[in-house]
Amino acid sequence: MSIEQESANAAAAAEARPMMRRDRASAMLGMVVQRDEPGRAVVSMSVRADMTNGFGLTHGGLVFALADTAFAIACNDDDFVTVAAGAEIAFLRPTREGQRLTADARRRSVAGRTGVYDVTVTDDSGEVVAEFRGRSHTTRERFA
Repeated sequence: MSIEQESANAAAAAEARPMMRRDRASAMLGMVVQRDEPGRAVVSMSVRADMTNGFGLTHGGLVFALADTAFAIACNDDDFVTVAAGAEIAFLRPTREGQRLTADARRRSVAGRTGVYDVTVTDDSGEVVAEFRGRSHTTRERFA
């Protein structure tokens, strides 16, 4: 990553919502929030060597983590803490070290305190590599 990219990422992190400034797991994985708006989020991550499994493929749990982070941002669009009530993922194509993955999360529906969100994960060529569906639950707790 160039010095200019690192600077831009640091500036974006400084402007990020407190939830993401406190998210050490996403930061450790090098995730970058590209879009953050009510009901929608786009997050990307470059696959490093330490993110691969024994077959040299991106570990599925890390693809899930990327999708889950985009989901979390998309469903936390007010002062109340919203958490995952459940999620599932379909892995459609493998990825490898050096590829950049992007997760695009979109709200599909909300009824009361329950929501449904779909996240499409693509590789750097735009191919869909995974589809994630998350179910959210909004608590009565306010984010501090």
